[in-house]
Amino acid sequence: MNNPYAHPSLAANVAANERALFIQRTYNHLAGAVLAFIGISFIIQKTGLAVTLTNTMLGSRASWAVVLFAFIGISWFAENWARSSTSRETQYMGLALYVVAQAIIFVPLLYMANNYANDPQIIAKAGVTTLTLVAGITFVAFTSKKDFSFLGGFLRVAGFVAFGFIICSMIFGYHIGNVFCALMVLFAGGCLLYDTSNVIRHYRTDQYVAASLALFASIALMFWYIIQMFMSSD
Repeated sequence: MNNPYAHPSLAANVAANERALFIQRTYNHLAGAVLAFIGISFIIQKTGLAVTLTNTMLGSRASWAVVLFAFIGISWFAENWARSSTSRETQYMGLALYVVAQAIIFVPLLYMANNYANDPQIIAKAGVTTLTLVAGITFVAFTSKKDFSFLGGFLRVAGFVAFGFIICSMIFGYHIGNVFCALMVLFAGGCLLYDTSNVIRHYRTDQYVAASLALFASIALMFWYIIQMFMSSD
């Protein structure tokens, strides 16, 4: 049986120095994506644009549904561009598009956390918590000799279930509680473990832009639900 990962430029199959360079590039791009997200979010929150976007995006259940599906569509295009094998510029366009899309969909959540939460440090605390979990999961992925790519099928099913639950909550108007948020943080952690394992073993060494996007997506998802948990407990 042919091994679908048996490619000479996969991270698992190259020399240690080449693998190290690929991993360094991946995490440099991830750091750049995180800093860009923080910068864009800061600018939006410090201007009247945050109020306008929040009122528009949360004007009704239908408007938030449009935003959610638009984000899914944009994410699909961004991920495909980031995986482009024909143009490095297209890869960077995909990563940039995805970071901007994440910054925009975060606007209402960050606005409410900034203006309605009793704890003014709630975003900072959520950020530190997210970074702590990311560091722990990354440590496990890099120090374990286990290949976590087997999680892919389970994560896809869990993702569809979670998305269905979210859609139902929008249709019927029931509140997503802390238990669901905690499960989504766990799900995001599983995605990060899966993605990090793939960075170590299954990405091609020229796919550091796509790899950084995958890691950023999992971290953003984790941050989103940690903020919601902190706000619910506030």
